[in-house]
Amino acid sequence: MKVAAVVVTFNRRELLEQTLSALEAQTRRVDRLIVVNNASTDDTREYLKNREWSAAATVLTSATNTGGAGGFTLGIEEAYKRGYDAFWLMDDDTVPHADALAELLRGMEEAREYRGGVLPSFACSSVLWTDGNMCEMNTPETVWDWVRPLAADKDWADVKSCSFVSCLVTRESVEESGLPYREYFIWYDDAEYTTRLAKRTPGIYVPSSKVDHLLKENKGVNYGEVNESNIWKFEYGVRNQVSAAWSLRNPAMVAQIGESMLKQMRGRAVPTDLKLRLVKAGLRGLVFHPRKRTVEDI
Repeated sequence: MKVAAVVVTFNRRELLEQTLSALEAQTRRVDRLIVVNNASTDDTREYLKNREWSAAATVLTSATNTGGAGGFTLGIEEAYKRGYDAFWLMDDDTVPHADALAELLRGMEEAREYRGGVLPSFACSSVLWTDGNMCEMNTPETVWDWVRPLAADKDWADVKSCSFVSCLVTRESVEESGLPYREYFIWYDDAEYTTRLAKRTPGIYVPSSKVDHLLKENKGVNYGEVNESNIWKFEYGVRNQVSAAWSLRNPAMVAQIGESMLKQMRGRAVPTDLKLRLVKAGLRGLVFHPRKRTVEDI
């Protein structure tokens, strides 16, 4: 497999340095690095322009910030046009361990053999926080019979969704399932996309492939922590999840997000006006249905 790593960055040059160095140090070398600079306003542009690369590299600079969703879509499009077989997606605060890619590819090949020649639609890594514990933000969702490969002495499990923090997506799954919804901008774009890919054939979670996620705090999404400074992210998340419920033909997702919001906000001092903003975001999701773009649109 020819693998292109796609890294989306915005105003985090120091973290980006660590990501790129780790990618260049892989035991199984990446065939190309594709960095999407999402209109950074710090010194990211200068750093990327003057950097000495030890691997083939392409830098794409957006005129405006299109969010993670827009950046990953642009990166996948570039990798697809260049003919790569798989696209390794990650944020600019992801630091892959040296054998992370080698283990993802090993898992893919083992899963292909186990499934009678059918590749998983994607493979995702074990995402760790800086202290070595599980990263709360990046837990893949398993299929109902996820233990089946384990019962056959495999060291990977079948999953139906994961984050874009080290997700290796195959070319053929993009050809069959289309591109991410770039209009989602941020939050839930990865969950919707990998769930859509997994409808064709499940992905796999490969625990031996490890990456560090350099978040400031090891916390998952919690609606009880909504405040004036972060409400904009939660609004995107609510809108996108409700929209995804329609695109994935899974109305139960609307009930799930409603239940999560109620449970997590119970007993927490979330202002009423912010709660109303989340409700309005959910209502927007009912009519927010971006057109699914395919490789023919590239």
